[in-house]
Amino acid sequence: MADKLVINFNEYLNIVEKLTVQVHKSYKPTVLVGIMRGAAPIIDILSRILKLPTAYLVIQSYYGKATEDKQGDLIFARDISSVAENKDFQRILLVDDLSDTGLTFNKSIEWLKKYEPIKDFIKEIKTACLWKKKSSIFTPDFCPVMLDSDPWIQQPTEHFEEIRIEEILKKHKK
Repeated sequence: MADKLVINFNEYLNIVEKLTVQVHKSYKPTVLVGIMRGAAPIIDILSRILKLPTAYLVIQSYYGKATEDKQGDLIFARDISSVAENKDFQRILLVDDLSDTGLTFNKSIEWLKKYEPIKDFIKEIKTACLWKKKSSIFTPDFCPVMLDSDPWIQQPTEHFEEIRIEEILKKHKK
């Protein structure tokens, strides 16, 4: 088992703010595309600060019942979920929570470039994440934390994967 890096909510928000600053200083995206589920909270914050439309690309890449699941084959959803117009996809900022192996970023860029409704509007795709692990073969354009190892990163909401609804019901019983 690799080391575990436990991130609390305040640390998480601070890293997202640093990412926002990096992007703002050198790139003017026209849409944010988040790789789900990891990018969901990041995209929410970025879109509020940068005032940009969002799109969500759902990819299943991990399997198992525990928090520290294994990465498997990538399965892409049929479509992007977004209310952004096709013309908004000129300068895409593709966001994920981390670059673990790099496979998800590489395959997502390929998928976007072939995605029929927007492919002819895309002029540029840049990438962003909060953490890049040492062994990742992909280097994002924007990343505030470049790790010198490959720890499991336990993000602030990840503990919910280990909790059953019965525990929550019991906790909030009135």
